[in-house]
Amino acid sequence: MSPTRMASQHRAIYIGAIVLLVAMLVIGLLTYTQQKATNESYRKAQQLSDQLVAAGYTHLPDQGQIARTLGTDGGAACSNPSGSLKNALYRVNLANGAGGPGQRPIIADARVVEAGAIVLNVYCPEKLDEFRSKVQDLKTDDTVRN
Repeated sequence: MSPTRMASQHRAIYIGAIVLLVAMLVIGLLTYTQQKATNESYRKAQQLSDQLVAAGYTHLPDQGQIARTLGTDGGAACSNPSGSLKNALYRVNLANGAGGPGQRPIIADARVVEAGAIVLNVYCPEKLDEFRSKVQDLKTDDTVRN
């Protein structure tokens, strides 16, 4: 075997090893980033659960469901929570549940509004004051039995 042919075979091995190492590096970085985001979402889900329990809520979704739904940034809950559309949807959800002419607003339970504020406090605290100013005129009372 000629020295030139042997050198080209070694070059192919070196290039193959470099490509393999770069691929492993990229996969490792992606896995690390995803795991870090997953850990952060579970940490925030635990923080939310702790604050809800401290506020007296007893029926909570499990940690995995909270983490998958709200992620690390609060998802839809933090996406313009005090905007006009969200405010309108929030008020519609605080109705009696009937459709058409039977639909009417109700006196909402204050704990429902407070639960929303707790979610914002954990995931996007910078939006909490604006949310509170938007819902402060809602008529609420202690309407739900525990």
